[in-house]
Amino acid sequence: MVNLKGNPFFLDDAAIDWVNKTRDAMTTEEKAGQLFCVLFKEAKPEEFDYVYGILKPGGCMYRVVPAQRAAAASNELQKRSKIPLLIAANLEKGGNGIISEGTLVGAPMEIAATDDVSMVEKMAEVCAKEAGAVGANWAFAPIIDIDTNFRNPITNTRTFGSDPDRVKKMGAAYVRTVQKLGFAASIKHFPGDGQDERDQHLVTSINSMDCDTWMKTYGAAYRESIEAGSLTVMVGHIMQPAWTKKLNPSILDEDIMPGTLSPELLGGLLRGELGFNGLICTDATTMAGFTLAKSRREAVPGSIAAGCDMFLFARNLEEDYGYMLDGIRSGVITPERLDEAVTRILAVKAALGLHKGAAETSLETVDQVVGCSQFHDWAEECADKAITLVKNQPGVLPLTPQKYKRILFYTIEAAGGEGNYQSIPAAAKVRSLLEKEGFEIDDFVPQPYGEGFTVKSSEIADRYDLILYIANLSTKSNQTVVRIEWKQPMGADCGHYLNEVPTVFVSLENPYHLLDFPRVKTYINCYSNNDHCIHQLVEKLTGRSEFKGKSPVDAFCGKWDAHL
Repeated sequence: MVNLKGNPFFLDDAAIDWVNKTRDAMTTEEKAGQLFCVLFKEAKPEEFDYVYGILKPGGCMYRVVPAQRAAAASNELQKRSKIPLLIAANLEKGGNGIISEGTLVGAPMEIAATDDVSMVEKMAEVCAKEAGAVGANWAFAPIIDIDTNFRNPITNTRTFGSDPDRVKKMGAAYVRTVQKLGFAASIKHFPGDGQDERDQHLVTSINSMDCDTWMKTYGAAYRESIEAGSLTVMVGHIMQPAWTKKLNPSILDEDIMPGTLSPELLGGLLRGELGFNGLICTDATTMAGFTLAKSRREAVPGSIAAGCDMFLFARNLEEDYGYMLDGIRSGVITPERLDEAVTRILAVKAALGLHKGAAETSLETVDQVVGCSQFHDWAEECADKAITLVKNQPGVLPLTPQKYKRILFYTIEAAGGEGNYQSIPAAAKVRSLLEKEGFEIDDFVPQPYGEGFTVKSSEIADRYDLILYIANLSTKSNQTVVRIEWKQPMGADCGHYLNEVPTVFVSLENPYHLLDFPRVKTYINCYSNNDHCIHQLVEKLTGRSEFKGKSPVDAFCGKWDAHL
């Protein structure tokens, strides 16, 4: 049932023999263990003891941890495992997806704004080399979702934008690069996020495209990366009703399942229409998008029975492993389906050369690779090419102390989240760099009173030469909206003075703030808030560097007044 010599495995006879003999020698419990990719959030020994006291997993993932700890953990885990592990990370932007010292080259949307496929290849190379230095071998990337709905709270800068062709090309370029460097890519999140305005972490979301439109957009992106040899696909807790009904015309609405539990989408669309032969992994099964669809007892084995090969994370590992074993013993997961899933897991490992044994990670070489000067040069290049001047009021830019000595500085920033979704303060860094340029900057402070008593507009115009907004609102899981929440009283920090004082708005992250500030006449998108973007932003604001980025999305959010 699994073509081990064809795309994406391309195994030779010796590797195929290892896959078959290893699978056939395994007990039911060992096969069930291989289905699990577990989370070692902090990569600490007590976590390893807990997991290995329950099962022997087929794979694992780290959150962001220090490099030396990650490297030591990889060595320890491979020693504990009779069958080498797949070690995964969210390598969407750079090596920062697994290690705290890793290089953030650029968010996918920042990469897309360069309109340069070679920039994707550089980012992917950083991902593979930095994560590979600490023992990882599986990239939960690229994201080939299409940001078709600017209200989606989770895709946003994690995507290559809203142009299906750009997403398709850049996704496939990432796949080819990381797999050439010894990683398995995982194209995600099938059947495609970015359509809904809801987050699959919180609800079972929907891709609402009709079949033909889906195939020309999301389908084309998946087909391109599948043909490029992607070893794995990550399936989301996302429904695709049109394709589900086309493949199963008699299905009732209440029986339509998200991709992770849908035999129509997994077998009919992904394996059938798109011809994918590799490993299918669920997205994190701790998400509400999965748990809301079925009871846990049904859903755990049901995901494998429906066509997934690997089960990502667990709510309670002991309970979920028990549910998986119950599903195998009761026939929910047939022996044939179980062996097919295990075969694909082992085949990915063999395709990575793990059948010859996992190489030991050298702790001495980690520091030589992680955060090297070349990788930071690439991140600087990416920022230089990506920052986009979306709206430009003639005569305002560039900013110089001679022209705009006194600046009123507005900060729109939030903190929180964790791992890849952590919001990092950055506006103060922009302020500091501008002060070093010789600007005199006052932070905007809302007055504690309202109508009839606000400061005179003429006083603001007399006191300041420029108003500068720095917004730093990033998307992260478990939130439902990414919008500007203006300060009290009565939107005190809205653009009340933009007709009195030249005003510039900069978004370090979310590219869609023109929705909430449509009439600002000079607007800039950066797509990332790392130090490289901040440095290049100041270079461009001051006129030492030109704006080169090409917007990968409709930054005007379809609103006619945003063009004013």
